[in-house]
Amino acid sequence: MSKRVVITGMGALTPIGNNLAAYLEGLKNGANGAGPITRFDATGFRTTFACEVKNFNPEDFLEKKESRRIDPFSQFALVVADEAIADSGLDLNSIDKSRVGVIWGSGIGGFTTFQEEIEEAGRAVGVPKYSPFLIPKLISNIAPGHISIKYGFSGVNLATVSACASANHALIIAADNIRLGRVDVVVTGGSEAAVTRAGIGGFSSMKALSTRNDDVLTASRPFDKDRDGFVLGEGGGALILESYEYAKARGARIYAELIGSGMNADAYHITAPEPTGKGVIKCMEYALQEAGMNTGDIDYINVHGTSTPLGDVAEPRAIQAVFGDDAYKLNISSTKSMMGHLLGAAGAVEAIASILAINHGFIPPTINHFTDDPEIDGKLNFTFNEAQARDVKTVMSNGFGFGGHNTSLIFGRV
Repeated sequence: MSKRVVITGMGALTPIGNNLAAYLEGLKNGANGAGPITRFDATGFRTTFACEVKNFNPEDFLEKKESRRIDPFSQFALVVADEAIADSGLDLNSIDKSRVGVIWGSGIGGFTTFQEEIEEAGRAVGVPKYSPFLIPKLISNIAPGHISIKYGFSGVNLATVSACASANHALIIAADNIRLGRVDVVVTGGSEAAVTRAGIGGFSSMKALSTRNDDVLTASRPFDKDRDGFVLGEGGGALILESYEYAKARGARIYAELIGSGMNADAYHITAPEPTGKGVIKCMEYALQEAGMNTGDIDYINVHGTSTPLGDVAEPRAIQAVFGDDAYKLNISSTKSMMGHLLGAAGAVEAIASILAINHGFIPPTINHFTDDPEIDGKLNFTFNEAQARDVKTVMSNGFGFGGHNTSLIFGRV
């Protein structure tokens, strides 16, 4: 029989809260993480704002020498992994660390390091000199490497890279490794630190970002008629996954169960959603099938909802195609309205938001809604502007990535 997989610990570092407790309050209050970019001088860029992590000093968590040798995306990973491990109550002195894995998602990896090194090389006369830490700092798989080295976790260890679906893929693969009996525990999640000149510049060139520079606090407005692109975010989220039997045997507090998942590809376009939504539809159906659930069993969907013109029309239509009349009984919300799009880390922080909704009986809001879009069914409950109280038993969390990667996770109360 396949093992059940549960979540016993969580850690968060987001634009609306620098730890799990602060993140929970931010979600409840409809906090807004947008602001002018401070990471670099954005004067002259088409977009001059982002959702940055605030008041974060890596040296509060890492030794000064160590922090300089680690890209910000790995710094974020270490911080949230540490919080999640502490939150789980795992006894690091007694567990079999060969049975603990680390599976981590990041869409880009060490973007800050790559940009700084290339810019420095461009200023060199003759053959440029590169830091010996260039490669170890920028590769996406270094984050789970750092976590495993810090704690001595020697079980399965790998990175998932699938753009904005990266963290969801990490959770799915982590759960599969537990179900197959390869490990008892996995530290999983995702982190991203792409608020850089190249990050803002690259997404701006694609015309993917909002350019609402005169009103940054309302720029991320999923499902609003006047949405004009997403707001880039940064941060990370970590979850401790365990087999149900292992968690119960050690008396762990269980937040939720990862009941089902789906993943597939649109096989259509490098950035645009498939017009009929068939890939997303199948992905959600796969998740329901794996969970052994009907559409009426889902209370809330934390949608991908990036605030882009095409995506925000396609996803609700796909939900209606799958859920039928049950779609109107759901709460739907995009937490990206509050904290922007964390790219490869998005699935992790949104999974945490979904699990917090189960444990605290509320639906995080979709903030910044002003004008209904006639292309989107207004009868759907998008939880606009204010959190709503609800007895949440089961949540679906969707994440889609450039390249046509689709993922759906289903979490439920134990």
